[in-house]
Amino acid sequence: MVAGASEGLGVAFARHLAAREMNLLLIARRADLLEKVSGEIRQRYPVEIRCLVQDLGDAQLAEVLREATEGLEVGVLVYNAAYVPTGSFLDTDPESLQQLVGVNVQGPVTAVRTLAPGMCQRKKGAIILMSSLAGMQGVPRIAAYAASKAFGTILAEGLWYELREYNVEVTASCAGAMPTPGYLRNFKQDAPGMMDPSTVAEMTLEALGRGPRFIPGWVNRIGALVTTRLISRKSAIQLMGKSTGHLQ
Repeated sequence: MVAGASEGLGVAFARHLAAREMNLLLIARRADLLEKVSGEIRQRYPVEIRCLVQDLGDAQLAEVLREATEGLEVGVLVYNAAYVPTGSFLDTDPESLQQLVGVNVQGPVTAVRTLAPGMCQRKKGAIILMSSLAGMQGVPRIAAYAASKAFGTILAEGLWYELREYNVEVTASCAGAMPTPGYLRNFKQDAPGMMDPSTVAEMTLEALGRGPRFIPGWVNRIGALVTTRLISRKSAIQLMGKSTGHLQ
């Protein structure tokens, strides 16, 4: 199951999983993009694909997922969906902040709580929660998004320990910038260490089983080392603030 599968990194995950001969349940809000993605993958790989048009911030997500996965053995969960309001926190309307909490925080909690019991019962499975380098410190002008990604990382780390006795691998992939449609809509400039979504997806899948947190790309790993170990927290936040200064 790939949540947030209509474009960018979600599509890359879907392609790589199909190449591994895995059937797919693709979830996103936009039906037209889901159908386009599923049609393209069907042409390349002999796998079964189901599409579920669903807002991952919906309060009824658990019930929807239970119905959609009834009779299925979901062996891999990739939670890639994210909502990213940009600009000053105080200028962001409350509805947007509520949507962020729904998609970025409640969504992965619900998805894991709904699907992980089956994996544990079968004694096999994998869960990938897509996080971000932004979640390693406060980031001005995307403050709530960065905080939600910190939540996802810490959630994955705790689950990694809890679920490993059931042979269920969990990892948080703390990716850097990628030229996805979502990134290009919100940011108008490249970032150091920018990587192709397909490369990030492939590296993240290969990292399953290596530990609870993974950072794709050596430039991003160096950047994380600098901001979390080599400079002060204050300096790291100021550095991030300069990089997002155009987001008004």
